[in-house]
Amino acid sequence: MDKFTLHPPKGSVKKKKIRGRGNSSGRGGTSGKGHKGQNARSGGSVRPGFEGGQMPLYRRIARRGFSNFVFKKNYQIVNVATLEERFESSEEVTKESLLEKGIIRKKDLPVKVLGDGELKKALNVHVNKVSASAREKIEKAGGQIKQKTEE
Repeated sequence: MDKFTLHPPKGSVKKKKIRGRGNSSGRGGTSGKGHKGQNARSGGSVRPGFEGGQMPLYRRIARRGFSNFVFKKNYQIVNVATLEERFESSEEVTKESLLEKGIIRKKDLPVKVLGDGELKKALNVHVNKVSASAREKIEKAGGQIKQKTEE
């Protein structure tokens, strides 16, 4: 292959838009900035949120109340049905074993077991939280629950 056959794909190389090189260039005169006004001046532009003197949106909307969103705890949810299909009888269910089997994805988030589905195996569950219905199903199947404290 000789060096003259290499070329960039069509449309990938564009010519630079040169402004202020006379009226015949098509971009002379005002150089694409229109006539006068703040944005035509050197260094002229408006700050973000400025609405031409109108009261800006961020000042029009009331900022009231308190949000507890910052302190929200996110749990990784595991259902009893998932434990039934992925674990053998009398096996330990820990955050590490759940991570190993690909049931949860993050090791730093706490785990909560919910009671969706049926459980017939006696499992030893060591997680951060267990719902009331899940606790009932695990204990009914002969399993044990040991709740870990928050990390």
